[in-house]
Amino acid sequence: MKITLKDIGRRYNNEWIFRHINYTFESGKSYAILGHNGSGKSTFLKVLSSSLTPSAGELIYTYGEEVLSVDQIYQQLSLAAPYVELIEEFTLNELIDFHFKFKNYLPSFDKETVVSLLGLEHALDREIRFFSSGMRQRVKLALACCSASSLVLLDEPTSNLDSAGEEWYLNLIDRAKLKSRILVVCSNQKKEYEFCDETISILDFKA
Repeated sequence: MKITLKDIGRRYNNEWIFRHINYTFESGKSYAILGHNGSGKSTFLKVLSSSLTPSAGELIYTYGEEVLSVDQIYQQLSLAAPYVELIEEFTLNELIDFHFKFKNYLPSFDKETVVSLLGLEHALDREIRFFSSGMRQRVKLALACCSASSLVLLDEPTSNLDSAGEEWYLNLIDRAKLKSRILVVCSNQKKEYEFCDETISILDFKA
């Protein structure tokens, strides 16, 4: 997969959050989107995922030789972010089954692998609303990274994780990083993105 950004910008009212971004994201690479809180990283991620329309410029999504339309992008991506909530009434068992009705597992992954990776075998029949914030974050990350998606977007991936959870996250990335996908991490903490191949600072694209 390839995503080409041509003079992309996004504004709210008269204020430009970022502007004049020309860049290409390619399969097999990991990218870090950097900037302080409130700098526009999450907004950029929403534009990249096509959930927000750019105020200027053009995004071109290419899958093999095919140019994808905006309404096809959701089929190719997985997202874990603080503003994306899990279905609290589901048990973990139900949530995993529900998620993978719409997404395929990564090659060599299955439900048992995901549960083992989470380390939450004891909580399979517990409703998500009774999970701690750290447990919820692990579930979000595992569902996103263990899906066979060409584009994986992670916003502040270690939020609500303790030091053990941060190590778990890095292990997850190591296991789920494939040549056939684009991985994008929005962060202002080096430990979350040290493995990335390229970095992009939103502050370089302020109007």
